[in-house]
Amino acid sequence: MKVGLFIPCYVNALYPKVGVATYKLLKHLGLDVVFPTDQTCCGQPMANAGFEDEATGLAKRFETLFENCDYVVAPSASCVVFVRDHHGDLLHHECETAKKTYDVCEFLHDVIKPASLPARFPHKVSLQNSCHGVRLLHLSSPSELNIPYYNKLRNLLALVRDIEVVEPTPADECCGFGGMFGVEEHAVSGRMGRDKLRHHIETGATYITGADSSCLMHLDGIIAREKSPIKTIHIVEILASGL
Repeated sequence: MKVGLFIPCYVNALYPKVGVATYKLLKHLGLDVVFPTDQTCCGQPMANAGFEDEATGLAKRFETLFENCDYVVAPSASCVVFVRDHHGDLLHHECETAKKTYDVCEFLHDVIKPASLPARFPHKVSLQNSCHGVRLLHLSSPSELNIPYYNKLRNLLALVRDIEVVEPTPADECCGFGGMFGVEEHAVSGRMGRDKLRHHIETGATYITGADSSCLMHLDGIIAREKSPIKTIHIVEILASGL
């Protein structure tokens, strides 16, 4: 199985250790991982800001770079959603590469299904269930739907030794980032983030973890400004601990 590793631009620039952890984890699971070094942004920031022409060129480049892979995997739920749901609209045709693009947690849980991992993380962690992950990738069930609760992040973390996993109340409340929303409505975004952070802290966790570095980045900024007694860590770093 040939897996193309897509590292979103902000992960590459700000959280390279998340990309490294993703690569290590996929290799540990016996996958043939390829990393095109000339990859760039998927186009999400441009499209969200109204610059669809610029986003279209990036979508075409993405499709070409990864077209020979069996799967494309990325440690970012929001970027995966943009590729899968919007590249076809930008390019005005069905995109085969987009259809085989997965968030790393979705890919592990639904495709690879590992029975064990050599991971250990002796800490209490609170799950940040991002909006894209919950409502578009279905990594967990939305609270507004009357269906049995499930959480793929929690299921994966069950493979980690010595970890305690909790969730804030409400579990799927937005952190307030939302990409351009955080820029254009920064006061509202900041208030939502502070509320979400308070709910995470109330769980007694020492770490906040999730599948979207963008949400964790937003919360991390508030943590730094308010000197809050909690840290953030991407879930793939926990799953790859010990590798």
